[in-house]
Amino acid sequence: MLVEIVGKRYEEKLITTSLKVAEVFEKEHKNVLQSIENLVADNSAAKFFQLTTYKNRGKEYPMYEMDRDGFSLLVMGFTGEKALQWKIKYIEAFNKMESELKRLYTERQQWQIERDKGVVIRHILTDTIKMKITESPNKRFAYPNYTNLIYRNLFGKTAKELESDYGVKAKENLRDFFTGDDLAKVQSMEMLVSSLINCGWGYQQIKEFIRSEATKMIA
Repeated sequence: MLVEIVGKRYEEKLITTSLKVAEVFEKEHKNVLQSIENLVADNSAAKFFQLTTYKNRGKEYPMYEMDRDGFSLLVMGFTGEKALQWKIKYIEAFNKMESELKRLYTERQQWQIERDKGVVIRHILTDTIKMKITESPNKRFAYPNYTNLIYRNLFGKTAKELESDYGVKAKENLRDFFTGDDLAKVQSMEMLVSSLINCGWGYQQIKEFIRSEATKMIA
């Protein structure tokens, strides 16, 4: 891959490496390194390059990572028809990965909106349970029971089974592993359950209703 997305979540950036540039432009890596070091000597260009290492046969060697601007500066002096073709391919690769990064950011923004909505809707469900369900020793199980009912209906598994599938660790929240679409589905079901509880329906009635509605959707 000519261009990669690297970095931790929400701090990703697009880079290529001196090793990859040397390979595709058919140059000695040491010469590419020297060209970069000459550019880095000018402080205004240093921000475009990051010195790192790579391993080959158990040994570590220097390598530079660079962003689009660093790449443009580096290859400015590369000439020839083949060099021009690779410059064009690199530009296309940067553009493609930039579009992918924008798509990721858009998905994450939508996910965060759904996640924030979900917190409010979950509070509505828990408050409804507190106010509408008669006090009993089993009342404390109402929320997890309804949650598992929803998860079984949507995903075919309980919360515990989903946590195992996703590898959710202690202090992590299962819903942080759901997609934006999954969160929206859960929220819709929680609002439905809250409404039915408000209407005086019991767990078994709600369970049968949700199952029958799911069956209709499948049919």
